Amino acid sequence: MGTWDIGPFDNDTAADFSGDLDDTPPAERAALIRATLGEVIETGTDYLDSDVAVQAVAAAALVASQCPGGDPVPTPYGPDEALPELPVELRPLAIEALDRVLTEPSELLELWDETDEAGPWKATLVRLREVLAPR
Repeated sequence: MGTWDIGPFDNDTAADFSGDLDDTPPAERAALIRATLGEVIETGTDYLDSDVAVQAVAAAALVASQCPGGDPVPTPYGPDEALPELPVELRPLAIEALDRVLTEPSELLELWDETDEAGPWKATLVRLREVLAPR
């Protein structure tokens, strides 16, 4: 995994996902985000591959960016093309996907737990979750 920072798009796989979104017709981008989140959710208690998890984190960040209090995606590794308004029904899926990424067995969680940046990385995901499910 080529990772250079803790942000949702700060790795090669998420950058590739952004490129895939840019290559997808605008009317089909929400469906790609839904499918990406769903792939993580569908793993259930099976082992979650890091590449699948990384894409779901990026997808969740895109959903969160359109929520009240959400942060824009200012990174050059995010999508170049503007996203259409995403359905609010994606928010609970994004929460569920983030929760799954942070639950064993998760390769991405294991990889981050082996670093000194595990705390800040987890805090980034918790922040996304808070934006997606305000109290």
